[in-house]
Amino acid sequence: MIAREAEKELRLLSKQFKAVAVVGPRQSGKTTLTRALFPSKTYVSLENPDTRQFAEQDPRGFLAQYTEGAILDEAQRVPAIFSYLQQLLDESNAAGRFILTGSNNFLLQQNIVQSLAGRLAYLYLLPFSVNELKSGDLLPKTLNEMLFTGSYPPVFQQEIAPEKWFPNYIKTYVERDVRLIKNISNLGDFERFLRLCAGRVGQLLNKSSLGIEVGVDSKTIDAWLTILESSFIIHLLKPHHQNFNKRLVKMPKLYFHDTGLVCALLGIQNPLQIQTHPLRGSLFENFVIGEFIKMQYNLGNQGRLYFWRDNKGNEIDLIIDNGDKLYPIEIKAGQTITQTYFKGINFWNNLTTTTGGTIIYAGDMEQKRSNGIEVKPWFQADISNFF
Repeated sequence: MIAREAEKELRLLSKQFKAVAVVGPRQSGKTTLTRALFPSKTYVSLENPDTRQFAEQDPRGFLAQYTEGAILDEAQRVPAIFSYLQQLLDESNAAGRFILTGSNNFLLQQNIVQSLAGRLAYLYLLPFSVNELKSGDLLPKTLNEMLFTGSYPPVFQQEIAPEKWFPNYIKTYVERDVRLIKNISNLGDFERFLRLCAGRVGQLLNKSSLGIEVGVDSKTIDAWLTILESSFIIHLLKPHHQNFNKRLVKMPKLYFHDTGLVCALLGIQNPLQIQTHPLRGSLFENFVIGEFIKMQYNLGNQGRLYFWRDNKGNEIDLIIDNGDKLYPIEIKAGQTITQTYFKGINFWNNLTTTTGGTIIYAGDMEQKRSNGIEVKPWFQADISNFF
């Protein structure tokens, strides 16, 4: 098992809360992580039809089996269980009694939030980070290979070719998981919508344009975007609200949690095709943004990542809001450092009367300029230092 950066946070939460939920996309390693960290707990998969039927028909009797607690895998399959779980947790002061996992964000469901408020902590677990791949000596040799392969554990640990694994993942997700979240009658339209989203990676999200291309109304687009977010397929990066007397863009930017999935949706069949692909810059930007999202989740932080863009086109790819300071990060897909790389951060620093910032690029040299701006290669940027 590759050591996960979320281990420390998960152990900490299990000592502070009566229950912990580990949620993330299917095949991100939730079961492997929880079983490894809590080997003494009984593992129960609610994907098993017989087990799920028992839990649905007699939730009180089902939970009574686990007086010492358990790992309840894919807990969102039996929503009724959460009300009964509340009573069990209230009857004991033991911390970390139940560990729940799920491949969609069931904690967004109102009844679950109300049932377990104050009793349950949650941790998002996404696919492998660059640091995790490096620790397991699994990091692809080139950036194009990294973008194409993505970070899902089975691709590495089961040595399945990405061009074989991702199409099956997409098929399973669309035909099974989507219907569990919402019964969509025309899955063909939804899959076309998913592929169109892949073609907009790194762009401002224009829902009206997307609806016209798919052929559905705006309410449907909103509902489908919610499905993609709650099942950890996409992430909508919000613009920072601080305007510095400038008119700002208010639309979020669309990113996927994994570039390998984007490549599959775009029909890219091997890493060489990425080098000349028109979306290579967007794929690299998505990859770097994804690394920051993983790290903030692994550290138990949320809601601190933004982008900034005014109505004149001045933009910072990523802003980290550390409360007392906004830290700018620019992402460049080129392999040669040029003066234009510094334009965005220099504009930001002049506007905000601050100094410093980081440029993450596709090359392999590291620099630290006299104005405090650092340049980091994609495989050497220690993202944990930014939080």
